[in-house]
Amino acid sequence: MDVPPLTSITAVPTVAPEGGQLGVWGRGGDDAKARVVAAIEQSQSSATTRAYRSDWNRFARWCAASSVPALPAAPETVAAYLTEAADPTLHAKPSAPSTLRRWVASINYFHRAANEPPPGASQLVASTLSGLQRAAARDPRRTSRRREALGMTDIEAMVTAARASATTWPEHLRERRDSALLWLAFAGAFRRSELSELRFTDVRRHPVDGLHLTVRVSKTDQDGGGQVKVAPFGTDHHRCPVCAYQRWLQVVTAFDDGGRAAVIRVLANAAPSTQHVCRDQRVAPADGQAPVFRKIDKHGNVGDIRLSGAAIHEVIRSRARSAGFTEDEVRQLGGHSPRAGFVTDSLTAGASAHAIMRQTGHKSAATVEIYARERTPAQNNAVTQLGF
Repeated sequence: MDVPPLTSITAVPTVAPEGGQLGVWGRGGDDAKARVVAAIEQSQSSATTRAYRSDWNRFARWCAASSVPALPAAPETVAAYLTEAADPTLHAKPSAPSTLRRWVASINYFHRAANEPPPGASQLVASTLSGLQRAAARDPRRTSRRREALGMTDIEAMVTAARASATTWPEHLRERRDSALLWLAFAGAFRRSELSELRFTDVRRHPVDGLHLTVRVSKTDQDGGGQVKVAPFGTDHHRCPVCAYQRWLQVVTAFDDGGRAAVIRVLANAAPSTQHVCRDQRVAPADGQAPVFRKIDKHGNVGDIRLSGAAIHEVIRSRARSAGFTEDEVRQLGGHSPRAGFVTDSLTAGASAHAIMRQTGHKSAATVEIYARERTPAQNNAVTQLGF
């Protein structure tokens, strides 16, 4: 059973009744209704909307197989759905508590959209979630789903390996993109969705700071208040995010102007990657609204389509693998790893939670504290002052 479109679950009269009175949508009729529906759908991020629809489809199929109504659903139905999904005797990989909570949010969302009471608001569902959370916490087979951090030395090793392994001009082109992606991801403490959405017009060179990078919308800023991150000039050219961005900008601008032939000329005459280029003459892409990180095909053609979050995830894993990380280590990496590395390295360097939040965009110091507990447990820990 597929999820009903929002227009149907918010169905109300749009045609004036026989007496000539306007429906509840007023003079706009169907057009007014469509505009309201579009606004409602924008109330959540596109990723959240996709997740909610996928979650609802799963729940609706389960209800159909169980011969119980999905809309409206009884709290008992939702509780049974959750406990079955989390039962280790039924599933090799039971659903995690975070997944269960998202499912309840999805079910509630579609009930509210249909003007039905959300079953997840009941005490029965709340207690079920709490019990499943406690059971999962005590499960000895439980493993952390957090991505391992990639620190500055890791990023440097990955970039060095990428440059050393590039032999053909398409490989050099891809290396420039990936090196810029890795350094900006780390220095800017970017989420992968923020990197994916970054456009050239969002990047501004600053004579002292390096790069100012505008994040227009983020996971914790869906209303678009915006944030400006900083990618600084590096003292060492190997660790200079601005140099990495400049090298990528040079080739992508050349491709926009003259295609593959122009890229080959730029690469043939380029300064070696053993010196700074961050102060070189600035170049501007043909389209400032184009995404910074774009797909490159096997022939070296730079596409117009931005790298998705999943593609960024794969770039990071691929470059780690090429840098000599083991397969077990690679499996623990992902799009969040450079961001986690930024927080970890900053904590080790003695940065305050507030200073870290200025760059990461975290809304709560408690979130930064999670990194401290898990990745730098000795930092500011009284046990280090006891004289062992």
